[in-house]
Amino acid sequence: MRVLSAPELLNVWERGLAQSPLQRALTLLAAACSETTLEVLANLSIGQRDARLLTLREWTFGSQLVSVVTCPGCGERLELTFEAADLRAIPEAEPMDTLWLSVAGYELSFRLPNSSDLAAVANHKDIAAIRQLLLERCLCTVRLHGEPVSADQLPAEVVDALVERMTQVDPQADVQLALSCPRCDKQWQAAFDIESFFWSEINAWAQRILQEVHVLASAYGWREIDILSLSPWRRQFYLNLVSG
Repeated sequence: MRVLSAPELLNVWERGLAQSPLQRALTLLAAACSETTLEVLANLSIGQRDARLLTLREWTFGSQLVSVVTCPGCGERLELTFEAADLRAIPEAEPMDTLWLSVAGYELSFRLPNSSDLAAVANHKDIAAIRQLLLERCLCTVRLHGEPVSADQLPAEVVDALVERMTQVDPQADVQLALSCPRCDKQWQAAFDIESFFWSEINAWAQRILQEVHVLASAYGWREIDILSLSPWRRQFYLNLVSG
């Protein structure tokens, strides 16, 4: 994986405007991982995918992240500042293609959910149906006392144990922020979605950089590619000259 140049990032942004969040994540990684096929990227576990997105985000905009959340208790808007390292979850071991779990007499073999799985359930609205479909896609074998069992026959306690095991093996897939409101002392947890966060930053950057291109092209007659090749500091210097 490598850092994306300004023209490459703009191309990704332009393609991503018409894509779903899931597609955008893969488009970003495909641009930065030209040596890896899209199929391989789509088959990364969600945690592996998000770990790469977090690294790419750090390379693109730096290690510090700033976000705004609204307290569910009093409605206060809170500004959060944290480091990329604070969001990086270290798995207990490198996830294998096939994993196993024994619980309540059941023997399960399974794999971790990936982007292809999420794409397969993207059009479903019912949470229970999505959960069941993901379960069926990720389970390889299910046996109870040596006899095969279908996925829809699993008791809730076994399914919960399976989900917990997936989270343990692939912790980057579910990053939770522990938040506290200084105004009302409300404490809660909020999920951090690197794809949506990174994309919102790219969107803001693209609109700003294209405005700068417009100003400098109008003033100097330069081509877009030439303006984008300038370092941010040199580009800002010329912008200051244009504005007087």
